Formats: sequence, C-alpha cells, structure tokens
Amino acid sequence: MVQKLDMLKESPSQTAGPYVHIGLTPNWCDITGVYPEDLGRTMVGLQAKGERIVVTGRVLDGSGTPLEDALIEIWQADAAGLHNSPIEKRGKADPHFTGWGRQPTDGATGEYRFETIKPGRVPYVDGRPMAPHIIFWIVARGINIGLHTRMYFADEETANAECPVLARIEHRSRVPTLIARRMEEDGRAVYTFDIRLQGENETVFFDV
Repeated sequence: MVQKLDMLKESPSQTAGPYVHIGLTPNWCDITGVYPEDLGRTMVGLQAKGERIVVTGRVLDGSGTPLEDALIEIWQADAAGLHNSPIEKRGKADPHFTGWGRQPTDGATGEYRFETIKPGRVPYVDGRPMAPHIIFWIVARGINIGLHTRMYFADEETANAECPVLARIEHRSRVPTLIARRMEEDGRAVYTFDIRLQGENETVFFDV
C-alpha cells in the first residue's frame, strides 16, 4: 500500500524580488547593523592556498539589457579540489577559503564581481575528473525558481575536453556560453563570464 506523504509536500515557489537584496545583502542596501559584513562577500582569507583570481561579468536579459536587481551566489572547490562541506569525505578543505560567495549586480551596469581562488578538479559521480568550474545560482525579480549554471575556464582546454559534464551538452555550439575568458589586471587573472538569460547566445542552465 502506498503511504501518503502529507508532511513532505513541496513548498510553492515565489519570485525573488523586489526585496531580495534587503534580506540577503542589507549593507549593500545601506541597511547597517544586521551583519558586520554581508554574508558571502569575502571568500578568501589571508592564508588561503591557490591562485587568487577575480570573476566578473554581467547578467543580461533577452534583449541584451543588464539586470539591475539580480543576485548571484557561487559554490566551488578549493585549489585542491575539495569542498568546504561536512559531506566532503576525500580530505579536509582549506579552512581559509569559504567556497561560497554572494554578490548583487550593480544597479547601473548589471555587473557582479567575486574575488576568489581558482578551483581544482572534482570527481564526477563515476570518478572521472570534471574540469575546474564554479557553480552559479541566479535570482532576480520575475525569476520564480533560481537558475543554475556553471562557469568553466578558457585556459583549461585539456580539462574541459575531458569533462564528463561538458560532454553531456547535446548542442555543442552552446558550450562556449559556459566558458569564461581570461585577462590580466594588475598581475592577477580576471575571468569574464556574462550570463544571458534568453535570446542569442543564451547561457546553458542546468536542471538540478
């Protein structure tokens, strides 16, 4: 006999805005005294291991217009490919690196910016190594369910070619929408990753 699961019903989804920033990034909204610093703003401690990088870009709608009120969270492994999580069983992650960040987009340009560490390779479910990547979660006014995508690195061509996740993307012409290009800024690597919600060159989003 099938058991009823009345206690585990799914909660209804709601749009994230327009007050998402007040709750999640109050200091950015000039609401002080809630947190000393908005949660997720600082990811890298002074003693963190690995290459320090900047990840930046814009969130664009179908017409190419920047979203002024989007909010982005990222998750990633440390330089050794370990996650700062209690379910990480392969070793101890770098205690000086959070592995998680949160930033709003700029109200005028739709830009975001994270100062982080270039991640190491993490195994896929079958043990094959995935290419270094950063997981993105995007919410904004009008988006009922947060969008998930991944950012890969243009200077990791060999690892990208071997990545089992990238290999599963059926339309190969869309793979470049997940690849961030590298530049140098004051001696530090800067990776640019624009997220396009619709239209031409729409970013690949994952159903997770």
